[in-house]
Amino acid sequence: MTAADDPRLRHALAFIFVTVLVDTIGFGIVIPVLPKLIGALTGATLTGAARISGWLMVGYAVMQFAFGPVMGGLSDRFGRRPVLLASLLAFGVDYLAMAFAPTLAWLFAGRLVAGITGASFNTAYAYIADVTPPEKRAANFGLIGLGFGFGFVIGPAVGGILGQYGTRLPFLVAAGLALANAAYGWFILPESLGATDRRPFDWRRANAVGSLLHLRAQAPVVLALAAATFLVIFAAMALQSTWTFYVIQRFGWTPAEVGYSLAAVGVSAAVMQGGLLRFAVPRYGERRLIVVGGISAVAAYLIYAVADRGWMLYAGIAVGALSGFIYPSLQALMSAQVGRNEQGELQGSVASLFSLANILGPAIMTQLFAWSAAPDAVVHVPGAPFLLAALCVGGALAIFRAAAPPAPQMRPIKTKMTTMSTTTPSPPDGA
Repeated sequence: MTAADDPRLRHALAFIFVTVLVDTIGFGIVIPVLPKLIGALTGATLTGAARISGWLMVGYAVMQFAFGPVMGGLSDRFGRRPVLLASLLAFGVDYLAMAFAPTLAWLFAGRLVAGITGASFNTAYAYIADVTPPEKRAANFGLIGLGFGFGFVIGPAVGGILGQYGTRLPFLVAAGLALANAAYGWFILPESLGATDRRPFDWRRANAVGSLLHLRAQAPVVLALAAATFLVIFAAMALQSTWTFYVIQRFGWTPAEVGYSLAAVGVSAAVMQGGLLRFAVPRYGERRLIVVGGISAVAAYLIYAVADRGWMLYAGIAVGALSGFIYPSLQALMSAQVGRNEQGELQGSVASLFSLANILGPAIMTQLFAWSAAPDAVVHVPGAPFLLAALCVGGALAIFRAAAPPAPQMRPIKTKMTTMSTTTPSPPDGA
């Protein structure tokens, strides 16, 4: 039975959508005011705040890189529900710490705590894989993209407005949203992974290297897809970590204008992943959509890099809209290569790659921006991070084209007692 057959499963998927939406709203709310908060706490200049912001993102990513496979393994052992709720609670605590932070050290402490349990996105992917057959996973993974897109529509716009009344108010609102969603999930979210489908927790596989090596042994193509995914995520760090600083330095935009531009990015992601993806996958397949999306992303990054008028950035956002097809399609292809009792491990491994990109990406992109945008730079190219992003996506396309897998097919579930094949996941407990 799938989500289309049971109202309780549709409600569960709706909660996953709301979870991602609320998380992204909370993240997006603080983006327009983060430079001012860092400046208020440290007295740093704009480029100095960009460097500090990059290290904040690195600290969070280091924790996720270390603990992503651990949380994935725990979700395979104990179920998705407790891991998902713990991550929501941690995000709420993190935003509260940032709201009341008297020093920069408090900001770092909050980010480190949230990084340890920040598994909501990868656990959400595992949850959807539990309740969705392989041929529909890309479309349902698009629900996460839809939530992310709408969150980026609402979050930065609201953050830009709230930021006019104080740099700490957006953090309080983000904390309230995260904690309210955790409380809601406690009462409404069913478990998606039945007791018979769980596997013992193994510390040897509860790390990025161990889990990826295990998955490579089971399905070698996963490693190539994971490498392409890493490059795509790394490229996205150019936008996530430097956009605010870039548009302020280049065009003198206000926090509200920054919020509106990021909202436009969110609209494009929502339309592509939450709307068109559901119709495009059956017609064209994940492989074609990855190629088309990659070309779209390269074009957009090049436009961002050379733009000399603010409106050109919006043109780039429109050109890059099809890039929203890439990530859910790659996720669907990887998910189809492993069994249900390894979905958490797979998503934990992907989370580690995501985190590794978040470790390297902000550090490299923000430093590259600070170096290339400085008034005394040897080569003054403020858009250098976007040029690097375009190269990375091009590399991801090359890897994907060389190692594109055959048609998706579910692998058998492996347990100690028996070997059982499945092509349609069972519903959550009690459904």
